[in-house]
Amino acid sequence: MACVFSLLTKNVTNDIALIDKDKKALEGENLDIQQGALFLKNYNIQASSDDYSITKNSQICIITAGARQKEGESRLNLVQRNADIYKSIIPELVKHSPDTILLIVSNPVDILTYVAWKLSSFPVHRIIGSGTHLDTARFRFLLSQKLKIAPSDCHGWIIGEHGDNSVPVWSSVNVSGMNLNDLNPNFGTCDDTEKWAEMHKEVVESAGILWH
Repeated sequence: MACVFSLLTKNVTNDIALIDKDKKALEGENLDIQQGALFLKNYNIQASSDDYSITKNSQICIITAGARQKEGESRLNLVQRNADIYKSIIPELVKHSPDTILLIVSNPVDILTYVAWKLSSFPVHRIIGSGTHLDTARFRFLLSQKLKIAPSDCHGWIIGEHGDNSVPVWSSVNVSGMNLNDLNPNFGTCDDTEKWAEMHKEVVESAGILWH
């Protein structure tokens, strides 16, 4: 639903189709959107728990479906369960929107992006995973909290696999172009007395905290 509201409020589109196997939840979510129509431009939203034909000719399909991560469970433990879910979703989307772009948000996102590519047989440029964008956003937020400045002034990247095995690029961290390792040669290392490296642990553990 966060995706839906973002698309509508940023005027990316006013034509959206929602598919959710949880029919009761879908009805409630759709009603929420309808009752907020006063605050948005005119839009057309269709919703179904099983009729994928409403997604016909979609330009982009955002896939958020998947089993939830249990407390203490790694994202990789979700692979088989979510791969099985994808086997029922991807073929239907491809059938009704053969020219679409698939945007993958489900976890473990990197592996499921690959699964979506194999199941769809789409060219690689039409399969996009959210990757470490969320990790990077969390990283920049935590940097801003520690430095007491705006997140937009903090720059740095988390790369690699989303989640537990992601990698912080400490050499890229800067504030308005000023690299922090120029000020602190041990920045991000185990010898760093300011313990900046613990920030990456906070980034990784953020998802678990949110589940509570």
